[in-house]
Amino acid sequence: MSDHWLHCFDGAPERTLEAGESLFRREAKVERTFLVREGQISLRRPLQDGGLLTLHSVGDGDLVAEASLFAGHYHCDAVADLTTTVAVLPKAELLKQLECDASGNQRSVNAFERTAKELQTLRARLEIMRLRKVKDRLDAYIELFGLPEEGGWVRVADWIGVSPPALYRELAKRR
Repeated sequence: MSDHWLHCFDGAPERTLEAGESLFRREAKVERTFLVREGQISLRRPLQDGGLLTLHSVGDGDLVAEASLFAGHYHCDAVADLTTTVAVLPKAELLKQLECDASGNQRSVNAFERTAKELQTLRARLEIMRLRKVKDRLDAYIELFGLPEEGGWVRVADWIGVSPPALYRELAKRR
């Protein structure tokens, strides 16, 4: 997050979380935004096999789950990795301040929204590609995005960083 946005949180109430404490859970309604003052928050998504996919780690001066500003519900859990202090603002208030900063130019807020969503997708892709097994990469992709449309498996193979034959072998095992 650019320092330009930090002033939006000036004077905002703060909350301190202990290591392991949740800031929010997946599927919770997005009503507030959080800026890490000090500490670290990990954005995690539980996988069906019981594992966890860490989508992003947020540190000092960063907005937590910036793409959630433009979503109705959180798509992951946010958990403190260590004692962490966050500033808290209502989502609507931050969006209003961002609109005001843009001098009434809605395109700036829309550009921020697109960038935040692209960043969210890129982080997910990087974390999926860090998984060693094709099975784990495929499971994580399906958990996040669901099954592709007919003929879309080649794009999935590319997205998760495996060859189409490797993906098709994994799909054959599942049949």
